[in-house]
Amino acid sequence: MQSLAGKVAVITGANSGIGRALAELLATEGCHLALADINTDNLQSIALDLRQHGARVSCHQLDVADRTAVFAFANTVLADHGSAQLIINNAGVAVSQTIAELSYTDFEWLMGINFWGVVHGTKAFLPHLQKNNEGHIVNVSSIFGIIGMPTQGAYNASKFAVRGFTEALRQELSTSKITVSCVHPGGIKTNIARSARFYQGIGGQRDACRAAADFEKLARTSPEQAARVIVDGIKAKRPRILIGSDARLLDWIQRALPASYPKVLAKLLRKN
Repeated sequence: MQSLAGKVAVITGANSGIGRALAELLATEGCHLALADINTDNLQSIALDLRQHGARVSCHQLDVADRTAVFAFANTVLADHGSAQLIINNAGVAVSQTIAELSYTDFEWLMGINFWGVVHGTKAFLPHLQKNNEGHIVNVSSIFGIIGMPTQGAYNASKFAVRGFTEALRQELSTSKITVSCVHPGGIKTNIARSARFYQGIGGQRDACRAAADFEKLARTSPEQAARVIVDGIKAKRPRILIGSDARLLDWIQRALPASYPKVLAKLLRKN
């Protein structure tokens, strides 16, 4: 997919952060857009701005954890836009808690959005892409889909699952003209930390406001920068898209020291 002009892009989690930045950038690339989020506070104003670029934009309230709703959403998008070529499963949430104390309620809530939301979005649109033998599926994992971290067991589980699911899908579609990419952002300046279900952070920290502030200090990449890296990756048909110098460094550490990287990370965290 070298040129994006005229393509229909579907973006979940489009109300803010990377999703919103992607919508804005893809509109300038000539895409038409189907924007979805469970929180639609900003979607209409976003759509109004994007239509000034000539984009055809539809807005949808959607809980990606609800399989029936996602399949209905796909049918609506295809009816409204006539097609869809770029599927970006971006919606995500966070829970910070030790595995010993993590509740099943929080675990299931997070997996429903972070993992099952990706599965639902992929399977809802995949038959359409296969029928036309074209398109690009972009699933957003995380650097935490490459490394494990204490108090991030649920988030790690979901993002490792997205990575495995996406890599298997890529192999299954390797003889088709459908491209599959897995995105691994590092620290991005979004609202995910402030909207997380926060109970206990690294080092036993329990102050949610302080933890969110600390995350923002470590987050080195803006949503706009992340969107540019993703769009460039889409154009280049990259199977794996790492975002940020922190993500590239941590990926390198994990590959170089697969058994002992936690010790290195612990030292880096103490320095910060």
